[in-house]
Amino acid sequence: MTETHRAYRNRSVLVSGASIAGPAIAYWLHRHGFDVTVVEKAGAVRGGGYPIDIRGTALEVVRRMNILPQLQAAHVDTRRITFVDTDGSIIAALSAESMAIGADGDLEVQRGDLTETIYDAVRESVTFMFNDSIATLDDRTDGIEVTFRSGARRTYDIVIGADGIHSHTRRLIFGPEEPFHHYLGACFAGFTVPNHLGLSHEGVVWNTPSQRAALYAAGSGEQVFGLLSFRRPDLPFDVLRAPDAQRELVAAAFPDECWEIPRMVAEMRAAEDLFFDAISQIRMPRWSHGRVALVGDAAYAPSFLTGQGTSLALVGAYVLAGELATRADHTEAFDAYDRVMRPFVTLNQKLANGGDTPLFPATYESLHKRNTALRALSTLPAEPKNTTYSALTLSDYA
Repeated sequence: MTETHRAYRNRSVLVSGASIAGPAIAYWLHRHGFDVTVVEKAGAVRGGGYPIDIRGTALEVVRRMNILPQLQAAHVDTRRITFVDTDGSIIAALSAESMAIGADGDLEVQRGDLTETIYDAVRESVTFMFNDSIATLDDRTDGIEVTFRSGARRTYDIVIGADGIHSHTRRLIFGPEEPFHHYLGACFAGFTVPNHLGLSHEGVVWNTPSQRAALYAAGSGEQVFGLLSFRRPDLPFDVLRAPDAQRELVAAAFPDECWEIPRMVAEMRAAEDLFFDAISQIRMPRWSHGRVALVGDAAYAPSFLTGQGTSLALVGAYVLAGELATRADHTEAFDAYDRVMRPFVTLNQKLANGGDTPLFPATYESLHKRNTALRALSTLPAEPKNTTYSALTLSDYA
């Protein structure tokens, strides 16, 4: 390692966002010798949340982070997925094995378990500023001056935006979200509900071509995760920051008086942990400008239809930190990060496939085909092994 690289590694970095990508890149930057601060508008790392997947190349990232054993211990033991018809009658109940859940060592963990595991791995070595956020960024030749909403003002060498699909950091540097936000024709609402059906380590899925409802029990507790998703031709951008309007929009999309729909809609209206968003992707020609770079959903959200948002965030954090650690100039590092990650991101974003998936058929023909296959085979039709998840081989950054 040259003296230039040693000096560079002591540079200061501000990371905006403490969900998954933020703490992950903070971990790698600290490991490479950077002085790292993470700012998060919430009062603490958020626990709970819906189950997420870690697959392919991302499994190697968490192994190199030395947190794979903790995540394996937190793996959600899904034993069954039941598909019900529009009237609530059972179409098929499939075992985890028949759906290849957990195949190839893939992990499914609750989002909060992953965030807390990464936070525990880095909390003693990285400065966290909770209850605060970036107000302004002034990118200068000798550093980037950051004014926080608390009124504090500090200068850093680099700022990393890891603050999600509606990134405030991206908006400050690249402008409004709309040019980069590619709507995929549906919205969703996630929330916790009482476990009225007595579910245990299982999920239940109901859908029409325009609606999907699911109840998911990660264990045998009194609460389960509920999901209501619906197709809508236009993106209600004004609703994304209006919780009351979100509840009304979801309720209007589910007038059906069948299965658990009325009860789920009622629970959604009262839920304190409602998370609503459009099913969308973020697509940008560049993920950096000046001394600022984006990582995870802020740069290339693939949508939950791909099941790869978490994995892309983990891989992107590893690559961006590694390129910064091995190059003396941040511009060169950002360019290298783009060259390495963009083909992998493009492949994974294509997995959205227009939203027509076995779990959410987009047409009556697709729905009928899926249900007929389920009734006849008691298993999903076999698909070729997906190599996209492992399409990127990680470099060994010094």
